[in-house]
Amino acid sequence: MAADTALALPAAAPPARPRVLLVGTALASGATIMAFAGLIGLYVAQRAAVLAQGGTWLPEGTTLPLTPGTMGMATMLISGVTMWWAVDAVGRNDRPSAYLALGLTIMFGLAVINATTFLYTQMELTVDTTPGLFIYTVTGAHLAMIIAGLVFAAVMTFRTLGGEYHGRDREGLVAAALFWYATIAVYSVIWYAIYVTK
Repeated sequence: MAADTALALPAAAPPARPRVLLVGTALASGATIMAFAGLIGLYVAQRAAVLAQGGTWLPEGTTLPLTPGTMGMATMLISGVTMWWAVDAVGRNDRPSAYLALGLTIMFGLAVINATTFLYTQMELTVDTTPGLFIYTVTGAHLAMIIAGLVFAAVMTFRTLGGEYHGRDREGLVAAALFWYATIAVYSVIWYAIYVTK
């Protein structure tokens, strides 16, 4: 009996864990990008039609300052660096750096929300106009996307704090980073289509 156990094969390795969270996040990010592509496409087409007829797109007395939107764009780009810093830090099992990077990313996301709401107070645009309806819809939907990304990052921060993610398994943080990069990509299109070209 002892000889049989000595010659027994080692236990099989556990099956590879499917990357459900990462795949789900990729699909959700793709769907969100497509929704924004449709919204921004409608905005650009409507604006082009008004300008082709010789009209003006923004109502009289409306200002759409470039500075808050540009500051939001720069902040989003910096947050992309800090998000990847968090993923890299967890990969190196450097938890203090990961917590700092995730905290900075969340702070930068809140700063973009602040810049966008400040822009709302400056532009003096009402929702009962076509440009106002489009601008508030697109930028408001993006604010919702930022909030979703911040909640996702906060949940992954708590899971990292609990010890779930480490150097060999950081799927949740990679998924949060993927969604955050989709958020940055959408904002860059909004920044150019709405804030720059007006």
